[in-house]
Amino acid sequence: MKRAAAVLPALALVFGLAGCAQPTTGGGGTAAGGVQLIESGHLTTCTHMDYKPFQFHDQGKIVGFDVDLVDLIARDLGVQQKIVDTPFEGIQSGEDLNTRRCDVAAAAMSITDVREQNFDFSDPYFDATQALLTKKGSGLNSLQALRGKKLGVQLSTTGETYANENKAANGYEVVQFEDLPLSVTAVQTGQIDAAINDNSVLGDFIKNNPEVEITTEFTTGDQYGIGVATGNEALRNAVNQSLKKMKENGEYDAIYQKWFGKLPE
Repeated sequence: MKRAAAVLPALALVFGLAGCAQPTTGGGGTAAGGVQLIESGHLTTCTHMDYKPFQFHDQGKIVGFDVDLVDLIARDLGVQQKIVDTPFEGIQSGEDLNTRRCDVAAAAMSITDVREQNFDFSDPYFDATQALLTKKGSGLNSLQALRGKKLGVQLSTTGETYANENKAANGYEVVQFEDLPLSVTAVQTGQIDAAINDNSVLGDFIKNNPEVEITTEFTTGDQYGIGVATGNEALRNAVNQSLKKMKENGEYDAIYQKWFGKLPE
């Protein structure tokens, strides 16, 4: 059985700020500045859990850096955020945005040329790069060291793209996983030899899992952006204005320190 088929299919769950299930459909509404929303009173966000510390479940609630960030954007629009947990493929393909399943997509998502063909991005709000997670002491500290071994990737991510671009030159097998928790658990259990993903999420994971470590990082220049449907300039401008405002008034630094324990560099 292919590893990707062994994972549980992600359920499209809808959560409000309190983490309670809510319907996704509504009659549409208008927010501050005349921004049109798919549901009155709410800025509906598509994301994919669990991707700690950006969006994850904690004691029945959905919390994280991206959640706090979009809460501030929703506040500036005079509405509340509502979160839809959906497979990442539908987010990065633009399907969820362009079919009005959600107003914005905030999923620690890197801005790429391919994704920009599917939907529009906000200004960048977070810098990232790729990192390699292995069992501690494995000695697997480069892609070359993975020859003949199994490298886990999260489906439809820039980590998967990077792994595939370098597969032939380094002779490893790429193994797909539906989400981050499945891939890092596979490293812990020895199903795979290493996993590649963004440095921030792997850095958070190793804090409470001392049996694994990050052995190297790959400078990729990833920058996260918030997605909006193609051509929705009113909403994209509103998002950009909120990002600019929170960086100027210190709110961005506050939530960054809250989730990463330090100020942004």
